[in-house]
Amino acid sequence: MSVFSQPSTLLIPCAKGIPPFLAAELKALGFPVVAETVASVSIRGTLVDAMRLNLHCRTGQRVFFQLASMNCPAQDGLFSRLARIPWENYIPADGYLSVTSVVDHPSVRDRRFINQKTKDVIVDRIRRLRGRRPDSGPRRHGVVVHVYWRRNQCGIYLDTSGESLARRGYRQEGGKAPLQETLAAAVVQEVAWNGTGTFLNPMCGSGTLAIEAALKILDIPPGLQRRNFAFMHLEGFPRSTWQQLKREARRQARQSLPGRIIATDHDRAVVKMAKQNARRAGVDGLIEFGVGDFAQIAVPEGGGVVVLNPEYGERLGQLAALEGTYRRIGDFFKQKCAGFRGFILTGNRDLAKKVGLKASRRIPLYNGSIECRLLEYELYAGSQRQKV
Repeated sequence: MSVFSQPSTLLIPCAKGIPPFLAAELKALGFPVVAETVASVSIRGTLVDAMRLNLHCRTGQRVFFQLASMNCPAQDGLFSRLARIPWENYIPADGYLSVTSVVDHPSVRDRRFINQKTKDVIVDRIRRLRGRRPDSGPRRHGVVVHVYWRRNQCGIYLDTSGESLARRGYRQEGGKAPLQETLAAAVVQEVAWNGTGTFLNPMCGSGTLAIEAALKILDIPPGLQRRNFAFMHLEGFPRSTWQQLKREARRQARQSLPGRIIATDHDRAVVKMAKQNARRAGVDGLIEFGVGDFAQIAVPEGGGVVVLNPEYGERLGQLAALEGTYRRIGDFFKQKCAGFRGFILTGNRDLAKKVGLKASRRIPLYNGSIECRLLEYELYAGSQRQKV
């Protein structure tokens, strides 16, 4: 049996606040959820399933394929178990290997020791059985092995992604404080825009929210543009299966939108950058970009969603100036966005109070280490709420 057809646990780590979005996404892809933590979701699947997830998963950070799980009170037990795994079935003798780890154990002061020792155990076994050994280093452009050791519980995984899935390949420039793609995808999922009406994204920055909205509505997999995943370097990688997965994805993708996606920013250079990102993502013809202050936008009729990610005052700008910005957002919502549902993603609750509107929902999310809230505002047109 090929190693690509053997089932095991697939662990998909993600940012805090994202597991409910990730779990819903995995269920929609046909994978029942086995377990959910504050920063991961687990399912059952094969390495071929891991390939599919790397292609389609929008909110997860990586896809780990479990090779072993054990109670491990001491280092000797870890290295003994590592030596029994048939690494020669997974890692080509002339390949490239990197090791990553998360370690929280009293016997380990520096996880780099675990990484080095794990690498030594793996390459020694392959050299003994194959007569030669793979190269190794810190870059994640080949096979990636991940060790998770916390207290006495240890898991050994293949990181089938390598670089984070947030690195879609379309954003080569991110501006001053770019919104991570996986977080943007979670926001797009939560605002529940169905493609009709307008997805309006003032303060668009590098265009990540608008691009992720276009990819989701058109059913374009986020991994379609990426050229390298760690699973491609495993022994016996079924290249024809991977090509078939991509062909099926392209056939299923929609070519047009019934509604509109409009993204604007006051900075002309930033809008130019967003256009370049959209072009690399293959959706530049579907997003209407504009330059100008958000309050001066000509808001289309017909309803939809309006989503803003203003500065938080944590990394950019000054609080006094931002208070005025948040007040103007509230005025913009009230005066120009009737019939829409309004959303603000912010990491500053005090500034959020300056909007002057009561949020109907507050969804906790994390932008890196910053605890944020996605605030929803129902903006009524007269007495009738426009549904989208």
